[in-house]
Amino acid sequence: MKFSELDQKMRIYETAHDHCILPGIYMVARIDGRCFTTLTKDKHKFDAPYDVKFRDMMIETVKNLMQCGFKVLYGFTQSDEISLLLDLNENTFERKERKLNSVLAGEASARFSLLLGDMGVFDSRICQLPNRQLVVDYFRWRNEDAHRNALNAHCYWSLRKEGISPQASDAKFVKMSVADKNEFLFQRGINFNDLPSWQKRGIGIYWEAYEKNAVNPKTGEAVKA
Repeated sequence: MKFSELDQKMRIYETAHDHCILPGIYMVARIDGRCFTTLTKDKHKFDAPYDVKFRDMMIETVKNLMQCGFKVLYGFTQSDEISLLLDLNENTFERKERKLNSVLAGEASARFSLLLGDMGVFDSRICQLPNRQLVVDYFRWRNEDAHRNALNAHCYWSLRKEGISPQASDAKFVKMSVADKNEFLFQRGINFNDLPSWQKRGIGIYWEAYEKNAVNPKTGEAVKA
């Protein structure tokens, strides 16, 4: 069998389940760290519940994703997750979902691993949103999730640092209201409202146009860029 015939035969099995996201549909990529609790708490022992160095590595990973070949309008990160809003007309890889997911997960994993000096792995999935309001709702959802996670994390680690076991720390807050969790922290000297916004609400990254002084490389003339 000629190579061309073999290639044609086998390509069918490789591409039979390709799914292309329809034009006019907003795409938001959700990229999550795999087994990051073990990576950050057991193996590398980052500060709990939040670590500035880890935060900065996630920010740099988002920046890389926004400049790796896709037209990304907005990036958001909280904890070990990243969300990317792609341009409505983004057509890289003909909007093939498997290609978008594999490349974005690979880019995130590679950049974060280089920053960490160890292997950090991400997965990716595409949320297909048919209108602008759902895009807004998506990021409101992740923002509120960050807020809930921050409150729970500060409560949990307050007990852990007092020597309480993981199981007992988890059980303590199962049926506790938001108001009671705030009061619990306040009694331990933590005003939740005064905590940094990046902990409570995550971090958004977007493009901004600005003017700067530059030099025309051909003429040497001073110009504005």
